Amino acid sequence: MANTKREKLFTEFPPVPTEKWEEVITADLKGADYERKLVWKTGEGFNVRPYYRAENLEGIRFMGSRAGEFPFVRGTHAHNRWHVHQTVKVECPKAANEEALKLLNAGVDSLGFCIAAESFSAADLDELLREIRIPAVELVFSGNRMADVAELVLAKLEKEGVAKEEAHVSFCIDPLVKGLTQKGTFCSPNGEKCFGRIADLIRRTAGYKHIRVVTVSGHIFSNAGSTIVEELAFALAAGHDYLVRLQDAGLTVDEAARKLRFSLNITSNYFMEMAKIRAARLLWANIVKGYNPAKECAGKMFLHAVTSTWNQTVYDPYVNMLRGTTEAMSASIAGVHSLEVTPFDRSFEDPGEFSKRIARNVQLLLKHEAHFDQVVDPAGGSYYIENLTQSIAAEAWKLFLEIEEKGGYTEAYESGFITERVKASAAAKDKAIATRRQILLGANQYPNFNETAGSEITRAVVERPAAEGNTLAPYRGAMAFEEMRLHVDRSGKAPKAFMLTCGSLAMARARAQFSCNFFACAGIKVMDNTFFKSIEEGVEAALASKAEIVVVCASDDDYAEAAPKVKELLAGRAILVVAGAPACTPELEAQGIMNFINVKSNVLETLKYYLKELGI
Repeated sequence: MANTKREKLFTEFPPVPTEKWEEVITADLKGADYERKLVWKTGEGFNVRPYYRAENLEGIRFMGSRAGEFPFVRGTHAHNRWHVHQTVKVECPKAANEEALKLLNAGVDSLGFCIAAESFSAADLDELLREIRIPAVELVFSGNRMADVAELVLAKLEKEGVAKEEAHVSFCIDPLVKGLTQKGTFCSPNGEKCFGRIADLIRRTAGYKHIRVVTVSGHIFSNAGSTIVEELAFALAAGHDYLVRLQDAGLTVDEAARKLRFSLNITSNYFMEMAKIRAARLLWANIVKGYNPAKECAGKMFLHAVTSTWNQTVYDPYVNMLRGTTEAMSASIAGVHSLEVTPFDRSFEDPGEFSKRIARNVQLLLKHEAHFDQVVDPAGGSYYIENLTQSIAAEAWKLFLEIEEKGGYTEAYESGFITERVKASAAAKDKAIATRRQILLGANQYPNFNETAGSEITRAVVERPAAEGNTLAPYRGAMAFEEMRLHVDRSGKAPKAFMLTCGSLAMARARAQFSCNFFACAGIKVMDNTFFKSIEEGVEAALASKAEIVVVCASDDDYAEAAPKVKELLAGRAILVVAGAPACTPELEAQGIMNFINVKSNVLETLKYYLKELGI
């Protein structure tokens, strides 16, 4: 009976071929350009269609594989259980231990220890790990003198007789990415000393299946402004360089690959980040396979993810919680070994107990209430996600091969190729933010009108660090706007922009809202008004408000008469701005009206101009 009903239902809805969809879309566009209106030209080097169908999966070679099967697109295991990771800064081992014990009772099962002190002894390690059962938790060490710390940790494991299969430890030793991007050079000629010591640590940990010696810090590229494709390609190239160097040191590809850990950034590009993680597993599996490992599982990518700092804002900072949540969703849906959600206040202060709690609770919600850990690769089979995965993989592989043609990661980096690529991508992103083609909520769009910077927001927090020589410096995309706004907040002045709404009510209100958001991005106090019945009434109210800027908000048809009249009545007592780009602009400019703001404006440069005019 049920089958009969189902058959009848589907006979009522016959399949619609793609050609019919395209005919309807073309008709709805009414002559508008299909490519310009509907095709997303990403910054990753490929275009995204407005829709995808089953036929778009044809030719995707990795389709049909399961989680835990080569090439591991759908995951390295047949489950989606990730570790909730949180990092503790270690300045005082005793205090760090106390914090770590609290985290273990709050849902964290992957502890990160960032060694900030210049010296760190065996006694310090004992104090740091006091009452922490090593087999019960994953440990990740980063920070200063990592090779020395690794020696101390291994000595402790041996001394305490921890079973080799029960030690889950990773070290963030990374001379290729972290070392080169921060210093521009190795600690020894061609890194021979560094890689010799890494090879020794790998040999020493040969019996420890769950110890990772090297962490490829791919997140560094993303936080310096790279694209998603660049972050992935550069991380893979660095990982491959490690494989080559470690095999040259006498290790097998299996021994080397099993000791690598990758750390990638997760931005707010929701679906693209899911696809990136899936593509990362695919490409790494094929890179390792090229060396004919003894076991196929050597190509499983051991992947840690951390939510982005590049898109965090210091104004309206609670929005960072929302960013971290969607980013954590991308990572958990795509499947990772471990995940760290960056506390929302990290960009302007040492994270407090509240922000750390919210950060880890994001993951606990995804696990225990959304049950994301009970579904393996839910994005698998999606026409859209599978095509994104294919496109990212293709572009990243193309860039990876370009790096290989230059001699590999080290040669490409030392030649300046990688830093030039990242800096060019960062500059493109900066321009997109300045012109609002890319939105950072609270910074370049929809700012909190009533917010002023607190004492925790200092110039150092909003000033972009310089990258000297062939190095990369992490920064945040909102910094240029934040630096400008902080300058206004600390100027001792309170500039005002008055909205003179007249003419067509609907257009006046729309343009007033646009203009309020525009000027508030610089910390200029906006004075919105519903509507003025006459221009004389509006100008009188504007002058009474003592606003330094008066924005006339009306329809394009109203401006030819309204703007000159406002200019005449203002008589130079305030800066006159016209909201929009009316056809009569040349006529208005001929009458001395020179200031216009619209959706095509470079918001950052325009606001800087007005602040300069105001003497700020």
